Amino acid sequence: MNPLILGSVFELGKDLISRFFPDKTEAARVEAEFLRMAAQGELQQVIAQLEINAKEAAHPSVFVAGWRPAFGWAGCAGFVYAVIVQPLLAWWAATKGLPTPPELNMDLLWVVITGMLGIGGLRTFEKSKGVSK
Repeated sequence: MNPLILGSVFELGKDLISRFFPDKTEAARVEAEFLRMAAQGELQQVIAQLEINAKEAAHPSVFVAGWRPAFGWAGCAGFVYAVIVQPLLAWWAATKGLPTPPELNMDLLWVVITGMLGIGGLRTFEKSKGVSK
């Protein structure tokens, strides 16, 4: 669910709970149940997405199974160019009096790289906690 909508749904739920349950302990119990149900729904969405990801990865077509690795390789290639290749070429071009090679838009590149590494970092964290096999 969209996080921007989720906050307003919780606020509406709290408002309705306080109107229909004037007793504070009963309202707290119902609110906890409401939050549990919302969290369970979010958990079900995550599980469904993970199942879709697993089916995509097992697909025999490279166009279905390979789009995630393609983003990883593109991010890696962009990072290597921006950090190693472009500075070396710029230095070499300066010594020869040639124009410097173009620089990449690092803002866009960081979005791809950190997104993929963030997911990998969560997997490493899960492994360190013994959650996954």
